Amino acid sequence: MEQGIIIEGVGVTYQTASGTFEALKDVNLKIEPGEFISIVGPSGCGKTTLLNVLAGFLKSNTGQACLDGKPINGPGPERGVVFQQYAIFPWLTVVENVAFGLKLAANKTAHDRIDEIVDHFLELVGLQDFKKSYPKELSGGMKQRVAIARAYAVNPQVLLMDEPFGALDAQTRQFMQESLLDILEEEKKTVVFITHGVEEATFLSTRVVVMASKPGRIREVIPIDIPYPRKASVKTTPDFVKIRAEIDKVVREEFQKQRQ
Repeated sequence: MEQGIIIEGVGVTYQTASGTFEALKDVNLKIEPGEFISIVGPSGCGKTTLLNVLAGFLKSNTGQACLDGKPINGPGPERGVVFQQYAIFPWLTVVENVAFGLKLAANKTAHDRIDEIVDHFLELVGLQDFKKSYPKELSGGMKQRVAIARAYAVNPQVLLMDEPFGALDAQTRQFMQESLLDILEEEKKTVVFITHGVEEATFLSTRVVVMASKPGRIREVIPIDIPYPRKASVKTTPDFVKIRAEIDKVVREEFQKQRQ
């Protein structure tokens, strides 16, 4: 059985008031288990549409996405999703938010194991001292750490992240990037990460997928040959600067085409 994520000939169209809109066309990509894939490109190039296909929230009109040889036909516990907006429940404490998925039928977990799992992930994201806090008492970065801990707690094979750090200030964003890599060092997962930030994509990824628009499709896949673990200091190295500039050049070309 083929392992990892296989995207073959995926196309998505929408019917609008002005006619048919082609959001994705003939998207093909293989993602190996344990890879960190970032997807960048101009607004409207289909990044989130592709993520929604992988999450099972949206069915493609043509082609198919598979995980470990099985077609993705809907949401499933093997795929965790983290959104840009802090999608945590305001009426639940930090502990209750992280434990939420473990109590659902698809992930039903023994009570004593729930406590153990929640404690483990709160320690990983550095929120042990905020167990009983409510979201309104947390900063933006803390809320997103709760969302990441909750996604990881149900032990998904794949983590799908849609601009999870987009609403954070620069300093918090850098901290969250490093924290995410630290978590991945311990909890090996496959990650598909949507971002508008070329530097962020370069810092986090094993490969960066640059998408073109009208219709949305993959223009180029760029490997990031920089060893892990990575810290912020890597961003000033010649190798990092060179790769970031290469990706930025391709993305800028696509932005220019979109404006023409």
